[in-house]
Amino acid sequence: MSRAKGFASRAIHHAYEPQDNEGALTPPLHLTSTFVFETAEAGGELFAGERSGHVYSRISNPTLDLLEQRVAELEGAEAGLALSSGMGAITSTLWTLVSPGDEIIVDKTLYGCTFAFMRHGLSRFGVKISHVDLTDPENLRAAISETTRVVYFETPANPNMRLVDIARIADIAHEAGATVVVDNTYATPYLTRPIEMGADIVLHSATKYLGGHGDVVAGLVVGKCEQIGEIRLVGMKDMTGAVMAPFNALLILRGLKTLALRMDRHCATAQKVAEWLEAHPVVCKVHFPGLESFEQHDLAERQMDQPGGMIAFELEGGLQAGTEMMNALRMIQRAVSLGDAETLIQHPASMTHSTYTPEERAEHGISEGLVRLSVGLEDLNDILDDLNQAMPSKPVAAAA
Repeated sequence: MSRAKGFASRAIHHAYEPQDNEGALTPPLHLTSTFVFETAEAGGELFAGERSGHVYSRISNPTLDLLEQRVAELEGAEAGLALSSGMGAITSTLWTLVSPGDEIIVDKTLYGCTFAFMRHGLSRFGVKISHVDLTDPENLRAAISETTRVVYFETPANPNMRLVDIARIADIAHEAGATVVVDNTYATPYLTRPIEMGADIVLHSATKYLGGHGDVVAGLVVGKCEQIGEIRLVGMKDMTGAVMAPFNALLILRGLKTLALRMDRHCATAQKVAEWLEAHPVVCKVHFPGLESFEQHDLAERQMDQPGGMIAFELEGGLQAGTEMMNALRMIQRAVSLGDAETLIQHPASMTHSTYTPEERAEHGISEGLVRLSVGLEDLNDILDDLNQAMPSKPVAAAA
């Protein structure tokens, strides 16, 4: 029996044979909106689902098909679906899974636009959104009901790095017949594979680590063939139209080829940066799964192959100190998004999570002074030098 190929090899080679494409080492880019049928009968069979093939690029495209197969393989899923953005993946999935009167149980901490869609989008159409602290799985057992259709969470969570025990949550959710949806953007399948732990559907903002170069906006969802097919034909095709362009699929395929290398570098550098931050006299709190002081460090070691490249931290002096520090940076860029080659820093309360009210942020564990750092691929010493020169020399008094 031949040995199964490793992650990096599958990320580079899975589902593509150059000799089937005139020897082209790089997969071809299929820039076509529609596809020609051999006969009228063949076209009818394609529309009826009786024949495999492509009809129209809003439904499927050969370039997207390769990306979908490759990411599904890396996540250990049966099938995948490529979409125009991470929010396209989230909205297309949830519009497919729920109806008025259904309930979605979500973790206390979510990406700001996801929170807004749940609270201000789905709830407007009669879907109940219940925020539960899923860091304790027993909270889910107490909250789940016969109307619960979906249990949704991020792990690690954006922006405060909370972890959720995927296997335990999946067990409880499945007892009640609910579907478990996990946003795996922060970890990527290189570090965590939620389907292996019992999740049903995994989502990504492929804009981030999967693309890896800050030059594309894209989303991906993977799961079982039947469910992904329904999301394709209902949530994406008929409800959101969140179709990925073929060129963007090619950029993500390119990014996947170096994902393992990049994640190794992101993780190794982030570990050193987190340790440096924790030892700095003006830093009062560092949230990073690789630190022994991290409250869920044991879970991180069980569930993640490495701790990732994202860090959240707070300075003595709160928001004022954090703002002054960010403004003093010279190499590190002030920008939202994450997972790029460049180290990026931002203030969630006023940027990515400004969709929460101040009261909601306090309730959901997002402090006003929290700073989010996406550790890039630059030299470690250059990252540390920039952080060091930007840090206040002594704690800054918080504004009254």
